[in-house]
Amino acid sequence: MSFEVKLRVNDRVATIETVGELDASSAGQFHDAIDRAAAAGAVELVISAAQLSYLSSAGLRSLVFARQKMGDGVRIAVVGAPEPVSRTIRLAGFDHSIDLVDV
Repeated sequence: MSFEVKLRVNDRVATIETVGELDASSAGQFHDAIDRAAAAGAVELVISAAQLSYLSSAGLRSLVFARQKMGDGVRIAVVGAPEPVSRTIRLAGFDHSIDLVDV
């Protein structure tokens, strides 16, 4: 399945919408969006994950990249992740570094 990522920045809140599978082949696209969000000076990062169908270990590393790139002072929320995706985040213990928000 393909991967799509869209970035919007509004009032220093960056929203990244993800569609498809975040894995090794799509991580670069996600990293580019993170780079742009950081360059925009975002103080909050919202990752809309309702249409994210799969998160591999490379995808999980991409979330770690986001945490490192944005810095500890920036709130990162993964919103609406399907159960398999949120389970992967929880099993890795990464839900302690970001906010995992159900909708």
